[in-house]
Amino acid sequence: MNSFFSKAIVLMACGFFLCTAQSTFAQNNNAGELNGSNTVFTAIPFLRINPDGRTGGMGEVGLATDPDASSMYHNASKLAFANSNLSVAATYTPWLRTLVDDIFIANVSGYKKLDELQAIGLSLRYFSLGNIQFTDIKGEDAGQYTPNEFAVDLAYSRRLADNFGAGITLKYVRSDLARGQEVGSGNVIKAAQAAAADVSFYYTKDLLIGGRDSRLSLGTAVTNIGNKVSYGQTDQRDFIPINLGLGSNLTIAIDDYNKVSFALDINKLMVPTPDFAFDPLDTLNTPGSFRDKPLLSGMFGSFGDAPGGFKEEMQELMYSVGAEYWYNNQFAVRLGHFNEHKFKGNRKYLTLGVGLRYSTFGFNFAYIVPVSNQRNPLDNTLRFSLTFDFDDKNAE
Repeated sequence: MNSFFSKAIVLMACGFFLCTAQSTFAQNNNAGELNGSNTVFTAIPFLRINPDGRTGGMGEVGLATDPDASSMYHNASKLAFANSNLSVAATYTPWLRTLVDDIFIANVSGYKKLDELQAIGLSLRYFSLGNIQFTDIKGEDAGQYTPNEFAVDLAYSRRLADNFGAGITLKYVRSDLARGQEVGSGNVIKAAQAAAADVSFYYTKDLLIGGRDSRLSLGTAVTNIGNKVSYGQTDQRDFIPINLGLGSNLTIAIDDYNKVSFALDINKLMVPTPDFAFDPLDTLNTPGSFRDKPLLSGMFGSFGDAPGGFKEEMQELMYSVGAEYWYNNQFAVRLGHFNEHKFKGNRKYLTLGVGLRYSTFGFNFAYIVPVSNQRNPLDNTLRFSLTFDFDDKNAE
C-alpha cells in the first residue's frame, strides 16, 4: 500500500469521525511553513469517541464523575468506588447523521465488584461505518463492503486507600476499513490491529461546603497506550489516539432531595504534532518526521514538539465542562460544553442531557446542540443509554 493511500485512510477517518469541516492543513508553499490549522491526527480515532449517554450530556466530561457502568471509557479506576455490586450499560449512538444515515456506534459495558476494595470491568465498542460501494481506477464496480471497527476492554480497579484508587485496562482493537481491496501493484489493504492499555487513578473526599454535604473527586488517565498500526504491507505506521486526561468533579447536596455536580476535564493527545516545514507533503515518511517517531519518544515528546512552540502546545488542549442536577436520585438534567482550538480540529459544541432512574433501571439521553451558523458533522448527534444496577446502595 503506498503512502498516499495510507494517509487518505487516516485522514478520512479523522475527518469524518473527529474533525470538523473547518479542520484543514494550510502551509506556505514558498517557505514550507505552517500558516493555519495543524490538526493532530491519528489512526483509529473512534477510540476517542465517548460512548456514554450520561457524560455525553455533560460536555464529554467523565474522568472524575461518579462511577457507573460506563466509567471504563474515561477512567476505570472509579469502578472500585461504585455503589452497586454489579452494573451493566448499553449505549447506541447514530453517528454523523447530518452527513449519512447508516453509521452508528454501539457500546456494552459493565463491572462486577469482587469485594469492597476491588472490581473488574468489561466493555465492547463496535463502530459500523455503513455500506460503501467500491470502484476501481476506471470507475467500475469493485464490490460492496461494510467497514467496521471494534475494541474489547478488560479492566481491573482497586482501592489503595479509603479515598484513592488505581486501575489498569487492557484492550484489543481492530480497524477494518477496506480489507481485501488492492491499491497499486500487489498492495492489498488489511485490517489494522492494536493491543493497548489504560492506566488511571481516582481520588474522592467528602467535604462540608456552607454546611452542606459535598464531595470533591479528582481523576487522571492515560488511555490507548498501544502499538502503531498500518493498513497494508508497508513499514509506514501511524499512532493510535494515546491520550492524557485530567479531571475534577464537585458534588453538593442542596438538601435531602436535590444535588448538583460541576465537572471539568482537560485532555491532550500524546502523539507527535505534524511538522510540515520539515516534511511539507507528508508522503515519503521522511526519516525523523513525526510519523517516523518510535512509540515512547513520540508519546513523551508530544509535550514539546509543536512547530509553533509553547503557544501551539497549549492550543492542543481540549476542554470539557459539565453540570448535572439530580432530584431525589431519580431525575437528572445535564448541560455541558466541549471546546477544541480552531487550529486543532475546531470542535465546539453544547450538550444537553436527561436521565431517569427507577429501582435497578436507568435511562440516559444526550444531544449535541449546534452553536454556530457553520455546519458541523457532529450537529444533532444523539446518544441513548440503558443501565441496570443490581444491589445499589443508594436505592437501599
